[in-house]
Amino acid sequence: MTPVSAREQLIDLYGAAVAGANVESLTADAMASIPLERRNRVWVFAFGKAAHAMASAAVNTLQRALAEIAGGVIVAPEDGHAPMGTIAVVAGEHPIPGKGSFDAAARIGRLLTQKRGGDLGIVLISGGASSLIAAPLRGMNETELTQLYELLLTAGLDIHAMNAVRKRFSHWAAGRMALSLAPARTVCFAVSDVPGDDLATIGSGPCVPDPTEAQDVIDILQRVQLLNRISSAFRRYLVDTARGVIPETPKRTHPAFAHVQARVIANNGCALTAAAAAARRLGFDAVVHEQSLVGDAVDAAGQVVKSLLGARDKAGRGTTMCHIWGGETTVAIRGPNVPRGGRCQELALAAASHLASAGERAGGITVLAAGTDGRDGTTDAAGAIVDSSTWKALGDAGRDASTALRNHESYDALKAVNALFSPGVTGTNVMDLTIGLVRT
Repeated sequence: MTPVSAREQLIDLYGAAVAGANVESLTADAMASIPLERRNRVWVFAFGKAAHAMASAAVNTLQRALAEIAGGVIVAPEDGHAPMGTIAVVAGEHPIPGKGSFDAAARIGRLLTQKRGGDLGIVLISGGASSLIAAPLRGMNETELTQLYELLLTAGLDIHAMNAVRKRFSHWAAGRMALSLAPARTVCFAVSDVPGDDLATIGSGPCVPDPTEAQDVIDILQRVQLLNRISSAFRRYLVDTARGVIPETPKRTHPAFAHVQARVIANNGCALTAAAAAARRLGFDAVVHEQSLVGDAVDAAGQVVKSLLGARDKAGRGTTMCHIWGGETTVAIRGPNVPRGGRCQELALAAASHLASAGERAGGITVLAAGTDGRDGTTDAAGAIVDSSTWKALGDAGRDASTALRNHESYDALKAVNALFSPGVTGTNVMDLTIGLVRT
């Protein structure tokens, strides 16, 4: 029998992790907990990378309960079939909103004018919703909103800070959708793609109160030197809100939230647990690291490799270990041009550098870093798989790996040595996954 390669095993473990965050089954379980009354018309809104799977599960449950589904809309990065005729499908853009996103936001508004006070709104949120249903506040400009999203993506902000800014200017974010649904009862189920599973951050929190103040947003933008680069209209809106001239975003005391139930039904932990179980079935000693990988991707790569080298140094001959991390790192890009790549690809390329520097100590170590949604940044890859030979292979292929890492050009570098990992869209999104295999 041909031995299974480390790359093949890592791909299998990634598949197990994605299956562990199967949003269709988790949504069906969550939907079964909702008390339904025949007199309630139901509206289904699903936004994000897992929108199709979540909506399908919700509709199937509602149909079995003989509920009247008045309508709804699915907004995802890709087109697809509606689970029933009264529900529309719109393809929005991610991670930068465009015409599809703006059309989706407008469609949501038209549907909400048809709701009644006794109706039930089911809102299903997953990663990517911030961009997919983005539209500027009344009187603001679509082009300026797009430019804001572009600036934020290259600023090196974590997702909490990024969405704190985004939601300020997006029509359905920061609890504003809950206000439009009220007094109808609203149930919101979310698939978390953020550390800490904060409902106010996931999808920019369309159905929950916004805990941030305008001054918090000003401070974030000043910290990354973006306050003077956003449009004057946006800047004026922030300042006027901080001064109390314009009302704040909806807070927890707003009566609309008395009609809302919201909870997370899937998160990164689901994927990590499933990956660890699969690793043990393959005969690995599996370790799930409690500390999430956050912050700069290159720094995170150093943490990963240091941990794997330490584990290898302590292991006896013939040991096979699997170390698993979750989280979401960042990449800060300076300059107007955005190179091809993503945080997982940058982490992998940096890990290859550290492994090469470790010499013989890194023998038998292989690392996968990938997004659970199947995409990393704006590329067609989820991430990459590297080992101690990857860095030399880049040189043999005529690539200056150090320059590629410094300039955030991870995609083209890793593609040149067939290190990219491209599983395609997975239908879920619970942050990123880094897995290190150690064979002694």
